[in-house]
Amino acid sequence: MHPAAYSGGFLGLVVFILDLIAVFEVINSSRSVSSKLLWSLLIFLFPIFGLIIYFLFGGREEYNGGYETIA
Repeated sequence: MHPAAYSGGFLGLVVFILDLIAVFEVINSSRSVSSKLLWSLLIFLFPIFGLIIYFLFGGREEYNGGYETIA
């Protein structure tokens, strides 16, 4: 088999993992329930484009509490 035949599976796995991270971030945000549902549906129904739209226009800084340093 040609090595490029395996690239679709690997890229699909990467997109799936990024989608799960984005949905986890949406669910843990301070958005309303309807907003969480709509963003999650957008990301799952359109995995690549939904992910791009979320990271560009999702207002992640506004709705997420931010990260705290451990040390």
